[in-house]
Amino acid sequence: MSALSELTPAPLWHYFAQICAIPHPSRHEAALIAHLEAFADAHGLSHQRDRAGNLIIRKAAAPGLEQAPGIVLQSHLDMVPQKADHSPHNFVADPIQCRVVDGWVCATDTTLGADNGVGVAAIIAVLADPTLRHGSLEALLTVNEEAGMDGAKGLEPGILSGSLLLNLDSEQEGELYVGCAGGIDATATLTLERQPQPLTGAIQLTLSGLHGGHSGLDIHLGRGNANRLLAELLQPALVAGDAALLAFEGGSLRNAIPRRAEALLGTRGDPQAQIAALQRRADTLQQQWAAAEPRLQIQIQSTSPSASPSATPLSRDAATRLLDAILSCPNGVYRMDPALAGVVETSTNLARVVLGESEAEIQCLVRSAREAARDELCAAIRTTLAPLGATLALDGAYPGWTPNPASPLLAAMDALHRQAFGTPAEIKVIHAGLECGILAAAYPHWDMISFGPTIRYPHSPSEKVEIASVQRFWDYLRAALERLAR
Repeated sequence: MSALSELTPAPLWHYFAQICAIPHPSRHEAALIAHLEAFADAHGLSHQRDRAGNLIIRKAAAPGLEQAPGIVLQSHLDMVPQKADHSPHNFVADPIQCRVVDGWVCATDTTLGADNGVGVAAIIAVLADPTLRHGSLEALLTVNEEAGMDGAKGLEPGILSGSLLLNLDSEQEGELYVGCAGGIDATATLTLERQPQPLTGAIQLTLSGLHGGHSGLDIHLGRGNANRLLAELLQPALVAGDAALLAFEGGSLRNAIPRRAEALLGTRGDPQAQIAALQRRADTLQQQWAAAEPRLQIQIQSTSPSASPSATPLSRDAATRLLDAILSCPNGVYRMDPALAGVVETSTNLARVVLGESEAEIQCLVRSAREAARDELCAAIRTTLAPLGATLALDGAYPGWTPNPASPLLAAMDALHRQAFGTPAEIKVIHAGLECGILAAAYPHWDMISFGPTIRYPHSPSEKVEIASVQRFWDYLRAALERLAR
């Protein structure tokens, strides 16, 4: 029996359990799409895949409501694959193992995929409900949102006929989102020479246990960045010439704050003396981060230089330039929004560092509510890294979503919130990449809003969704569909 089988609302949790049973990380949504197509067939609903691979399922209006405004229900199908360091989970092959803990649903040592699986499950539950009074519905289930927003970018104009869009990808109940940040991938490449050197041994360093989290929602929390912390640990030994850098790799996904990084050092003197010096610096680092990152772990152990893909270390100059680039590259909040208290306007996440045979890549995701500020930050990254020999490539830009305070949909949803819960909704702009801004490029006439249940720690193995908030989210969604059909 599923851990979710006793939860309410039963239809939503039923479909969420099915979604969790089918692996669906970014770029691996095919099996889930096939399952949802079979669902549509079983319920007599028409469906199609567009050229971008998005799944669209249509349901006719309830009798007598054929003239009501058409509604597009939108969520993304993919999930972020992050797991605890000790977990053997294979996101391409293994189902998510759900647990219920103190009023929350979470996963076992992995991301849960409530972002955005709860939204998808709610849409499917709506489509399966024969009692709900609504206008015509179109379910827009997009692909590869987390790793590039490819589905939203590829949506064809004219394929959808609705005029109102409900995006179900927000993560705090009681809030209605009317705007979001845009973003761009900024990848710095450094050409680095390797130089044969006599080595007396090698040291493997692994830094792990950081909180990580969503690079938009959590970027202002001051969490540790594994790439920067490991570079800080290594720099004294490399600058002094006591060690040589054989390998460095950190982070995993562009939109996740990096939780883990690894490096391999070649030693020139006594390996045990080097290990002792590194351990002293590691102890200091752990003390400095004890409050913000209490689970930070730094493992330092002797190994063989043959553990590296390359037996030839970087030259001293190349290693120094790489670490200088990691430590000087902008990371975190760049500017707060001057018009919205407490909202980040512009930020960057130093997401991934990969050292190859002759070059290294430093991958950043830059987010901003303003394109001019986004471009300013990209220019700052380029200016900072150019003296170290880095070139910067920009790719995958996507627009933000500009708020419309006069939105009739916003007015209706706020009024419904007051009626249903006795309080006004909080009207918000989010420093994360909702698909609404991209979708508006193809459908500029859409009136759009985003809402969802309470999800904590998305994009990390600590992700969880509050059960009680899911019930209220479900009730609010159903009430909204009926209200908008009048």
